[in-house]
Amino acid sequence: MRQRAIASLSVSEVGFGAAQLGNLYRETSDDEASGAVDAAWQRGIRYFDTAPHYGVGLSERRLGAALRTRPRDEFVVSTKVGRRLVPTPERAAAGILDLDDGFAAPATHRREWDFSRDGVLRSIEGSLDRLGLDRIDIAYLHDPDDHWDDASSTGVSALIELRDQGVVRAVGAGMNQAAMLVRFIERCDIDVVMVAGRHTLLDRSAQDRLLPLAAERDVAVVSAAVYNSGLLSNPVVRDDATYDYGPAPADVIAHGRRLAEVCTRHGVTLPEAAVQYPLRDAAVASVVVGMRTADQVNSTVDRYEAPISAETWQELERA
Repeated sequence: MRQRAIASLSVSEVGFGAAQLGNLYRETSDDEASGAVDAAWQRGIRYFDTAPHYGVGLSERRLGAALRTRPRDEFVVSTKVGRRLVPTPERAAAGILDLDDGFAAPATHRREWDFSRDGVLRSIEGSLDRLGLDRIDIAYLHDPDDHWDDASSTGVSALIELRDQGVVRAVGAGMNQAAMLVRFIERCDIDVVMVAGRHTLLDRSAQDRLLPLAAERDVAVVSAAVYNSGLLSNPVVRDDATYDYGPAPADVIAHGRRLAEVCTRHGVTLPEAAVQYPLRDAAVASVVVGMRTADQVNSTVDRYEAPISAETWQELERA
């Protein structure tokens, strides 16, 4: 698989989103998780993204176990800081699951927002332990929407300190919005931003300011949530399609169907175009797609490899 640069790192153009390894919405077995990572490796994926938030550490543990026998210099792992995990053994002993936060995983911990220097250092230490690694390749400030003051000061400063020490090789922020990511690029010494759902075939708001600024400042962009929570994940847009984690409005469904019609006329599927679209911008280093099983990995890479003509892209732009 082709690779692009994030700081001194090389990442595959498709990244493995590991939220599902933390039992996002429903249980994933250990065999499914390891099988998905094995399939990703076989298909050329070398960038893997996780977070303590995903199943209160379960995703990191499973990803670390699946990568343990791989040559360390041949893959890139990113994780995140900002939600510090605090043990809750009494909840785990009672059999409570982490369903309030969307994960069907044992509630062994609760999350506390913490972008302090100590919180960031402790978070990275915990991630290193769960992953079984001696370094983190990329560390993102995770969803700091309501925590700008702390995240842009003590949070990013702690990550830069770790970068200077070689514990982390690249630092940045990951969010579901573009505006605050612009502020991070303008004001902080970061290497990369992860923008979820704002640089997609359907929602192109990151193109207004974020992508041009990232290119100007030599900050890499990772595009996530390229299906916009599901609406772009099927060749035919369904009446009950979801968009940004909720029911899609009628005008958004209509827009998606116009895009799907263009794809169909050119012998392409909507999900194929959705996976490839962000990579058309040179500022984008990778597209991170959530994957739960080997079949999902293979379908994702097949979509990435599908031929799409220049004429198709031109008509999609017009649509």
